[in-house]
Amino acid sequence: MRDQETYVSFPDDELETTTTGDYELSERQALRRVPGLSTELTDVTEVEYRQLRLERVVLVGVWTEGTQADAENSLTELAALAETAGSQVLEGLIQRRDRPDPATYIGRGKVDDLSSVVSAAGADTVICDGELSPSQLRNLEQRTKVKVVDRTALILDIFAQHAKSKEGRAQVELAQLEYLLPRLRGWGETLSRQTGGSGRGGGAGGGVGVRGPGETKLETDRRRIRHRISRLRREIKAMRTVRETKRARRSRNSVPAVAIAGYTNAGKSSLLNRLTGAGVLVEDALFATLDPTTRRSTTGDGRVYTLSDTVGFVRHLPHQIVEAFRSTLEEVAEADLVVHVVDGTHPDPQEQVRAVREVLSEVGADRLPELLVVNKIDAADEETLLQLKRIWPDAVFVSAHRGRGIDGLREAIERRLPRPAVEVRVVVPYDRGDLVARVHRQGEVLSTAHLPEGTMLHVRVHEALAAELIPFVDAPEPVPSAS
Repeated sequence: MRDQETYVSFPDDELETTTTGDYELSERQALRRVPGLSTELTDVTEVEYRQLRLERVVLVGVWTEGTQADAENSLTELAALAETAGSQVLEGLIQRRDRPDPATYIGRGKVDDLSSVVSAAGADTVICDGELSPSQLRNLEQRTKVKVVDRTALILDIFAQHAKSKEGRAQVELAQLEYLLPRLRGWGETLSRQTGGSGRGGGAGGGVGVRGPGETKLETDRRRIRHRISRLRREIKAMRTVRETKRARRSRNSVPAVAIAGYTNAGKSSLLNRLTGAGVLVEDALFATLDPTTRRSTTGDGRVYTLSDTVGFVRHLPHQIVEAFRSTLEEVAEADLVVHVVDGTHPDPQEQVRAVREVLSEVGADRLPELLVVNKIDAADEETLLQLKRIWPDAVFVSAHRGRGIDGLREAIERRLPRPAVEVRVVVPYDRGDLVARVHRQGEVLSTAHLPEGTMLHVRVHEALAAELIPFVDAPEPVPSAS
């Protein structure tokens, strides 16, 4: 596949976007340094460095499509992921290719250049911006003489650090084991040696009753991993049943559910805190929230609904994560409304929205009503905000940090919540205050008055509650709402 040239005209005062065709062949295939990624510590003594125990990493990406800015944004995100995992980024390198090399990810000749950069920078780890096959991992490690990690393993490592609940830890461990199983390999003679004996000479590990072909250490590890995966799947399935029971209880009570979804570090937890005072942990870090938090909130007319914070998404989210966290992500799929939070300061917010919608479609949440919320407007420049308002005219613009636009967001959520289906007029006796409280909690009160015989209510309620109100109805029968 040949590189296609793209010509884009810009005003003189704007930066020009470089595309593949702007480079000669030799330049396109070369490793290009990405500026501004180094987080190397300065003025730190050797003792202080050893106490920090940071992994010193070099990032490597393969640019297969899009513009150079797209490729650099992807590597910048990889740098943020590496820092979140506790690494120290020394260099960022990109090679332009039609497709990653099947043996070494980057071109075989460029692996020597990468080895030189690793050696000169004193790095101990290479992180690749893609999911590597077992052979690519092995070949790169043999050539560079340092540990090689791909994007999937890096994200799984961050999830492992941040998972707090029993369900979250089980989901992360399942994803890690499913990723590890095909990549399991032995180092040295001891891992490939069989545990049984040959039946002759009484070799080490053999003996009466245990002689035979035996089982390699690698086979033993694979068998144990498969057994652990089966156990984790059973545990997660049981936890999923508990989660479904809670959802069913909310559904029976007709409590509308709102799910807050979005890119990692877009400000979902801050938004939940602003809307409900939930007190959820807020960090300026990727994947700070893995365990979903659900809180109750009330509309201006007294209707109760729930708000759930969910795990953040990222471009090329590993399929192991999507599968392992499916029970958690179903919290989004079962919602009545998705509040999709976008980081207004991100270099490419449209790519964020595309990546999130891709994951939502995998769990069946793409059919739900969506309210787009652009966050961090206090940190975004005015020109960017104007551009985003043109792209998403129906979006709500807020600052969860400063509290700007939160009242407008509440109103937008309330307008989109499903309304009860049945409209009734009833006179409820004063000794049934519990029923009046339920109507206020679960329905929409249109008017109220106090009569000698009881409380007169004109309300919209769901079918089950309407059935309980039938004995007190002030009209022949419940009338379906015109709306």
